[in-house]
Amino acid sequence: MDGSGRSRASSTVIGNVLLIAVVVVLAGTASAYVFGVTDGSPDPAPTVAQSTGELVPQAGNDGGIVRITHRGGDTLRVADIEVAVDATDACGKRGRLVDLPVDGFGGNAIGSSNIEGDDIFDERPSYLGGPDPGALGQSTYTSDERLRFRIPERDCSIDDGARVTVRVVHTPTNAVVVERTLTA
Repeated sequence: MDGSGRSRASSTVIGNVLLIAVVVVLAGTASAYVFGVTDGSPDPAPTVAQSTGELVPQAGNDGGIVRITHRGGDTLRVADIEVAVDATDACGKRGRLVDLPVDGFGGNAIGSSNIEGDDIFDERPSYLGGPDPGALGQSTYTSDERLRFRIPERDCSIDDGARVTVRVVHTPTNAVVVERTLTA
């Protein structure tokens, strides 16, 4: 037998190996495109491991003070959060604090540019009777800091037993990092 039979057999084996290699490369390219492997994966939402909250009714026409305390977990950039307030149980209204941190006239008051939905937020600076906004007026929301705002009586009556749900939303991931239903 001459050497031509062996070279034809070798050519077939080499051809099959090359064909399999081309198929594997094409399959890998297609799967990367279809499954988005080449795209960077989104950053995970931060974790606020613990939080506490309270809704304290105020005497007279001051309504109620809401305090949400960050007790543990990741530090949040205040510019990356929004605060959604559902007071439908108390007065049928819902509002949202956006474009944070607050930087209103005269002392970090909540301004109309910080409000979406129903305006149920006290917009007075603290020196005119509004609450100190705490972390709402800072660059970060870290452990042991509070987000504070008042829901004034004129906008939403906060009676004993009224419930308000507060959600802190991390806007880059659209994840709710704190959710508290508070009872006055």
